[in-house]
Amino acid sequence: MIARFQPPPALQPRDRVAVIAPASAFDRASFEAGVALIGARYRAEYGPGVFERHRYLAGDDARRLSELTAALADPEIRAVFCARGGYGAMRLLARLAAAAAPDPPKPLVGFSDITALHLWLQAHGRISVHGPVLTQLGRLPPATCERLFCLLESTSPAPALSGTLTYVGGVAEGPLLGGNLSVVTRLLGTPFMPALDGAILLLEDQGERPYRLDRMWTHLQLAGVFERVRGIVLGSFTGCEERDAPYGSAEVLRELALATGLPCAGGFPIGHGDLNEPVPLGVRVRLDADARSLVFLEAAVAP
Repeated sequence: MIARFQPPPALQPRDRVAVIAPASAFDRASFEAGVALIGARYRAEYGPGVFERHRYLAGDDARRLSELTAALADPEIRAVFCARGGYGAMRLLARLAAAAAPDPPKPLVGFSDITALHLWLQAHGRISVHGPVLTQLGRLPPATCERLFCLLESTSPAPALSGTLTYVGGVAEGPLLGGNLSVVTRLLGTPFMPALDGAILLLEDQGERPYRLDRMWTHLQLAGVFERVRGIVLGSFTGCEERDAPYGSAEVLRELALATGLPCAGGFPIGHGDLNEPVPLGVRVRLDADARSLVFLEAAVAP
């Protein structure tokens, strides 16, 4: 049985939204550029704790967990935007096990390491938004920011996205789940991974050499993931080349995708590349791998 996911209420301009830093510390200038963009649309709020640092993290686990749970629990906060990915969100999951998913639901926006929180939310039947973190948002085209606002506010499905490569032809439908390949593999076998039966699996990554992509993909295969999902959407894989190698990451991914036999298209503008278009996780999509199209069949938010 394919899971159904509960959409959050639609946002409106000037709604209150929270800005949190649940993972790595960040560059303040790029953070402020992103906050300015969402602050022109919503009332963006954050505390001084977001600027704390503990080694490679934005403060210790207790600080980051408290900030996250407070934002999710506050009924006046309508959405939660993450400052940066990097690493650290997964460290919060064990303590989140005792916390309820936000009710009413509210969209959480981020990608990369924030995939850990997306998967936790999808395990609770919630829709969230795989989209730019605030330190990335200011470097992206204005149209990406507009797509994000439309996705959060419109009760119509998001516009379709186009890829550039067909790895395995075919058409598949199901809820879009997944995110960063490295994080998805790290949550296999934990209670924080949602059921993937009938899903369209989204994967993207950065800085992973081809043999590491192969190892993580093989982990998914050995865990039976490709026996449960219906199709594969590949976003950007930036900085994933082996220096002076006669092969590239695209060749490796194509070979791995062919072995699954599942409809698979790549080159979608999702992830760490020059474009990172926001997409709702948990909504039903149609992947037409031959046409290299990803069509959204449901809205990310409800009236």
